[in-house]
Amino acid sequence: MTQTLPARPDLPAEAEPRRKPEPRRRPVRRAAARGAIASMAMSGSRQFTTALGLVERTPPESVIERTAPRMFHKIPVGRRPALVEAVHWTYGAVGGAVFGLLPGAVRRRKWAGPVYGLLVWAAFETAIAPALGLPRRKGTAVERIALLADHLLYGTVVGASPWPYQDTPQR
Repeated sequence: MTQTLPARPDLPAEAEPRRKPEPRRRPVRRAAARGAIASMAMSGSRQFTTALGLVERTPPESVIERTAPRMFHKIPVGRRPALVEAVHWTYGAVGGAVFGLLPGAVRRRKWAGPVYGLLVWAAFETAIAPALGLPRRKGTAVERIALLADHLLYGTVVGASPWPYQDTPQR
């Protein structure tokens, strides 16, 4: 029978210091946090564009109403914006985590974040919205440009790491 000894023999097993996470997890977690924050920034941008009438209905609201209409309509009208924001921030965190999975050599590039935001927007416009059957209105060029702008903002925030070299494991 073998016995597992604590990493530090001078400390009992329950008092062992916490081990640092594996280097690969760190950029993913940080990028996920930036993704949530970036989604919050997008929410502010969308508040502005919807107030100006440039965007009629935000994509997260359209997606939730299309994919979970019963749940959406069970929630009181005054509480629906909170649901939409929570779902949007979750999308943003997941998208940020995906950015964190990119190779460090890509993530460190200044253009990586905005290009990532552009690609997320393009994926929504060309694949996700049509797959969900989200209706398209005529004359929505201004709306699409406004949505592109907030996705560029998203990508810029996701890619703007205050710890660029700590997010990338050194070899």
